[in-house]
Amino acid sequence: MPLVPMTELAQQAKREQFAIGQFNMNNLEFAKAIMEAAERERAPFIYGVSEGAMKYMGERYVVALARAAAEASDIPVVLHLDHGSSFESVMHAIRLGFTSVMFDGSHLPLDENIRITRDIVRVAHAMGISVEGELGTIGGVEDDLSVADDDAHIAKPEEAIRFYEETGVDVLAIAVGTAHGMYKGKPHIRFDVIEEVARAIPVPIVLHGGSGVPDEDIRLAIEKGVGKINVNTENQIAMTRTIRKMLQEKPDLYDPRKYLGPAIEAMREVVQQKMRLFGSSQKA
Repeated sequence: MPLVPMTELAQQAKREQFAIGQFNMNNLEFAKAIMEAAERERAPFIYGVSEGAMKYMGERYVVALARAAAEASDIPVVLHLDHGSSFESVMHAIRLGFTSVMFDGSHLPLDENIRITRDIVRVAHAMGISVEGELGTIGGVEDDLSVADDDAHIAKPEEAIRFYEETGVDVLAIAVGTAHGMYKGKPHIRFDVIEEVARAIPVPIVLHGGSGVPDEDIRLAIEKGVGKINVNTENQIAMTRTIRKMLQEKPDLYDPRKYLGPAIEAMREVVQQKMRLFGSSQKA
C-alpha cells in the first residue's frame, strides 16, 4: 500500500493502548530489516529519518526506499522526519514525499515553539500529513543533535497540555527522563508526567530514547499513555556487533553481502522483539 500518515495509527494506539514503533532508517539494510520484521509480526511501523540520515543516504534514495517497501506490502508504513530543525526543513520533507513530520522546537521559548509548530500543523494537515511536536529537552546524542545531561529538563505538564491545545499536533513528544543513545544506568522516567499529560489530551505521548529502556518501564509507559516509541541505537549496535564479529572471525572476507546479510537478520530480531514488547504485533 502507499505510505500513510501517522494520524489513524496514532489514534488506534491511543484507543487500544499499544505503541507504534519508530525505527530509524539509516541505509538499505535498516530499511529491509525493519520491513521484514513488520511483515513477520503484522505490525504497522514508522520509518524515522533524521536530517543527518537524509544527508548521508541522499533525499531521493530515502523516499524511494520507503515507497518501495510500503508499496510491496499491505503493512501500514509511515515515512517520518525525525527532529526537523526548522519550518523550512519540515516543508522540504513534505515536498519530498514524507507522510509525517516532526518539528523539534524544544530548545526555543515556549511561545515560539508553539507558534512555529502551529504553522507547520496548519500546512501539513491541509496536505494530509501528520505532525509530531516536542516539549522539554531530551538528553543524549543523535546525529548532530547533542544535549548534555545537565541541560536536559523534564517537560511541565501544564505547558505540555497548553502546547497541544494551541498546536493540534497528532502526537506529542515530552521529555520525561529518557535520552538518545544507550544508558549508563537505569533511566529515571517520570511516569507521573506521562500520565497527567496523556489523561488531558486526546493524542498519544511519544517516548524518545527507547533503546535500552527496561522492558518493565516500557510496559508501564504504554499503560500511562505512551503510543509511539523511538528506537535507533539498539539496531545500530546489533548491526555493528554482527559485522565486527564476522570480520574478526573471517579477516579475508570482502563481499559485503556476506556480512551485511547477517547484520540484517540481527536488526530484524531486535525490531521483532520491540514490536512484541510495544504491543503492535498483529495490529496491521
